Amino acid sequence: MPLKDFSILLGVIMIVIMLIIPLPTAVIDFLIIINITFALLIILVSMNTREPLQFSIFPTLLLLVTLFRLGLNVSTTRAILGNQGDAGNVIDTFGDFVVGGNALVGFVVFVILVVIQFIVITKGAERVSEVGARFTLDAMPGKQMSIDADLNAGMISDQEAKERRKKIENEADFYGSMDGASKFVKGDAIAGIVIVIINIIFGLVIGMVQEGLPLDEAANKYTLLTVGDGLVSQIPALLISTATGIVVTRAASEGNLGHDITKQLLAYPKMLYVAGGTIFALGVFTPIDMFVTTTIALLLATGGFFLERSAGKEQVLADMTAETAETEEQGDEEMKSPESVVNLLQVDPIEFEFGYGLIPLADANQGGDLLDRVVMIRRQLALEMGMIVPVIRIRDNIQLQPNEYSIKIKGNEVAKGELLLDHFMAMSPGVEDESIKGIETVEPAFGLPALWIAEDLKEQAELSGYTVVDPPSVVSTHLTEVIKRHAHELIGRQETKQLVDHLNESYPTLVEEVTPSPLSTGEIQKVLANLLKEKVSIRNLPMIFETLADYGSMTKDTDLITEYVRQSLSRQITKQYAPDGEALHVISVSGNVEKMIADSVQQTEHGAFINMDPQTSQSIIENVMKEVERMQEAGRMPVLLCSPAVRMYVRHLIERYMPQVPVLSFNELEPTVEVQSAGVVNAG
Repeated sequence: MPLKDFSILLGVIMIVIMLIIPLPTAVIDFLIIINITFALLIILVSMNTREPLQFSIFPTLLLLVTLFRLGLNVSTTRAILGNQGDAGNVIDTFGDFVVGGNALVGFVVFVILVVIQFIVITKGAERVSEVGARFTLDAMPGKQMSIDADLNAGMISDQEAKERRKKIENEADFYGSMDGASKFVKGDAIAGIVIVIINIIFGLVIGMVQEGLPLDEAANKYTLLTVGDGLVSQIPALLISTATGIVVTRAASEGNLGHDITKQLLAYPKMLYVAGGTIFALGVFTPIDMFVTTTIALLLATGGFFLERSAGKEQVLADMTAETAETEEQGDEEMKSPESVVNLLQVDPIEFEFGYGLIPLADANQGGDLLDRVVMIRRQLALEMGMIVPVIRIRDNIQLQPNEYSIKIKGNEVAKGELLLDHFMAMSPGVEDESIKGIETVEPAFGLPALWIAEDLKEQAELSGYTVVDPPSVVSTHLTEVIKRHAHELIGRQETKQLVDHLNESYPTLVEEVTPSPLSTGEIQKVLANLLKEKVSIRNLPMIFETLADYGSMTKDTDLITEYVRQSLSRQITKQYAPDGEALHVISVSGNVEKMIADSVQQTEHGAFINMDPQTSQSIIENVMKEVERMQEAGRMPVLLCSPAVRMYVRHLIERYMPQVPVLSFNELEPTVEVQSAGVVNAG
């Protein structure tokens, strides 16, 4: 154990010893000076902290110091009453030298100190601690929402948000602890008064009965000792109480207390002239000594003169800086003028709007965790899809129905739904339970039939095999699927540049070989968008760039380059559709259909496209639909499998009608995967 930690433990044990074992007067003298030193150290530290949390140990320290002082009071009382008035050098000095040997004067000084501490400082600090604790707890939800809003807006990182949340929790704990710790200070003041009364009364009894002293001599002797004991106890207690008041009234600032007081109190030099003139007039028109008032007035006037001159120099520097920056800021000021409408042209990449009935979803005060869920969605999609999801703007919209919400991509509504916050959504396992009654609805993310059921039916529905989810989970799932579906629209050149810059930190040679030559940022963006459009993750960016480096110089056809990239990601694609080595059930495209599609491909300088007559293409699409429906009825996910040469053309052919059906080629599957054909697409 470190020596510092051991010394603290030893100190606590010493306090317990003080309460039980009589101490020699030399040790008592030493401990009294230590008590005064601690008090001075604590008040100096409290004055030099910039915010309360820099002295977060103060509530616990206050308890230990108060206990130490009370233990010291017990020891000094035992010494005064048990050693025939021999309480040590320090108490004798305070009782004789400090108050001039006059017991009555000393008692009055002690009473004044107690009144100042108990009525003014301690009571005020206690009230400030109580109000500070209450206001801090009341402000916590608003501060949490502010942090979540900054995090969703991308203004702070996850680590910064975590630190700010931790700081809010620490503030609440600190002010709560200070509210309780201030009660110790109040109790200590009361105990000091009681101890003094006991010492005086029993000192008189001991002096007259046991020592046979006359009343006046016994009173003078024990009153002086008691007052000396009270002073050496109350002066540190007063310092500690003042430190308590300073800590709980301290607001966060750029400097310590001395810096703030001098900076703010002397912020107006002309006021020093006014104060100096007033003091000088006080000496002229009253019998107060002119030497005293004139000296103070001159000091104030001199201080005001120097402060005003210093402020003038700072103003000149500020004016020069302002003139230098004026030209640079002129353009920005024009943009910010009332006539400017540039800001109105901003379109958010993703917007989530909801009616007023769904406000509890986003209001942390009402238990809403939508903001936290949005953060998790962005992290989940970064891991799953490898893309940086833009900031999701969340706002209420009075034009929507109370329980309705809308999801917009680049200003256009792409999905909407309705929630019942006091219900749960239950999706049937396939076998209906007639005892489960609810409001019929459709699960918004996947379009499955569902019921809104009351909370009391939740457990019964789960026992019947229903999938039961709460409204926040419904909307977060819907939002996740919408972002996945439109991921290719959200990755533009700017977002691509961010990904490339991030990759460049670890693979500078690879990036240099791909961009800006042979492929521009726009061409890389088209490849990444093609992958995301078919729900292929772009997280393995190094592998993607390896393929771009291999084939980027051979062709500028981004669709063809995408096919090469997909083949290089065969292990990833195989695991996506056949996880854990499962067999992959597919719908095969027959050879004659592939030949018809290949013969219909037209090559141009801008790429290739299918030029097939409408009747033939419609026949192929209908056949694909039949096979897909048959596979879905069998409870399997439909996957279309064809040769590499026609894969992208098959995809182009069916994507308008069946965008959710994945189209794979043989080269995109690992040789180890077992492929089972569940149907064949023919031409007729």
